[in-house]
Amino acid sequence: MKLRNTAITRANSACLPMEDCVGIKYSSVNEREEGKGGHGVPKVSIIPLIFLIFYEVSGGPFGIEDSVKAAGPLLAIAGFLLFALIWSVPEALITAEMGTMFPENGGYVVWVSSALGPFWGFQQGWAKWLSGVIDNALYPVLFLDYVKSSIPALGGGLPRTLAVLILTVALTYMNYRGLTIVGWVAVFLGVFSLLPFFVMGLIAIPRIEPSRWLEMDLGNVNWGLYLNTLFWNLNYWDSISTLAGEVENPKRTLPRALSYALVLVVGGYLYPLITCTAAVPVVREFWTDGYFSDVARILGGFWLHSWLQAAAALSNMGNFVTEMSSDSYQLLGMAERGMLPEFFAKRSRYGTPLIGIMFSAFGVVLLSWMSFQEIIAAENYLYCFGMILEFIAFIKLRVVHPNASRPYKIPLGTIGAVLMIIPPTILIVVVMMLASFKVMVVSIMAMLVGFVLQPALVYVEKRRWLKFSISAELPDLPYSNVEEDSTIPLVC
Repeated sequence: MKLRNTAITRANSACLPMEDCVGIKYSSVNEREEGKGGHGVPKVSIIPLIFLIFYEVSGGPFGIEDSVKAAGPLLAIAGFLLFALIWSVPEALITAEMGTMFPENGGYVVWVSSALGPFWGFQQGWAKWLSGVIDNALYPVLFLDYVKSSIPALGGGLPRTLAVLILTVALTYMNYRGLTIVGWVAVFLGVFSLLPFFVMGLIAIPRIEPSRWLEMDLGNVNWGLYLNTLFWNLNYWDSISTLAGEVENPKRTLPRALSYALVLVVGGYLYPLITCTAAVPVVREFWTDGYFSDVARILGGFWLHSWLQAAAALSNMGNFVTEMSSDSYQLLGMAERGMLPEFFAKRSRYGTPLIGIMFSAFGVVLLSWMSFQEIIAAENYLYCFGMILEFIAFIKLRVVHPNASRPYKIPLGTIGAVLMIIPPTILIVVVMMLASFKVMVVSIMAMLVGFVLQPALVYVEKRRWLKFSISAELPDLPYSNVEEDSTIPLVC
């Protein structure tokens, strides 16, 4: 990989006139041999990309049962419809526009850096990476929760700890072997995970009683659980942007894959909710994580119950490998932009981000002790912080660089774009306010670490204790440094 000195590049960027900031061209990145990356490894095509997005966001309707427990069938169904419109659609549209504007690894880190400067870009990367690693720590635990009924020894103690380590190592190795392998594994696991719900829905149709959909008790709604469940199951659309540099023709493929994945995710939630809540009597206390397998036993018998449990267990593996891919390629993208030491940009012989994978796996092991609800609340809080920066960057780039090349552009003007992000911004504020004091304190402390870490890395680079470089294949971003050692640069 060709590299440029970071200090020289930032100094050159500071001299860019406004009109030059508009023309961010990625010809060296995107005009290579079709289907091949700069490292000679195959690029990701549209079908694997759809399922990578599917697993980044969802992985199937496993875990949505808590929405029924928290608020009943009507609010659960309405919630997934409403949240998809006010949260998933805007986030997917912004990802499509910004991801095609900056089709490189690093994704949202690059967007925020371009609009607000490297300091805030680093904070975005830190919050989103930490949120992703916390999220990924959940999946080995959920996998073991599903199989412990068959293997009771995995319920706790040393056997469970060893099982978490073995799973993490095995799935980490899959990421090491290549993103295309992860993509096609995601396709297989996605089809396998959704099929039992499709069959269960067909079996449920003759038993449907529409009156059950209308059950609601506004005086008995756990709003914290309800909103966190909806938010957790409908976010992370932007995660795929950290892999944009590995996608075949991202300017065309990424928007299409996001639109298809949106239909797959939302449909995958609503179909089992609509059919199952009307096919069996709703006892809200029963609707906890894993209850769909009990519904499968009621409707189809032991064979459907077993199939759905197997699908649930394997789906967690799909979530794990795709989340680790986006986390590790994000670190690689940050290193290629000179935000992290150069060794983070090192690739394995399979073209995968070797150091990024190792760091992400280590983070998963460290955080695997957290409980399910703590994981969801903590990752949601950090994720919200990152989304606020994304929204600001999206609007600022629309205002400051309205003529910049956007292969896909949301068909809204500046005012329309602002109006589009108002509902999700309100939702972010509500989710953050509903966090417990413990989660709030821990999350804020984690963010403060990023505020210290970025200036520390700048100092390390200045003293030349570690080498930082910017990939020569990437264009300069439209930000400028007033001073070479400034930690919060201005936008040109």
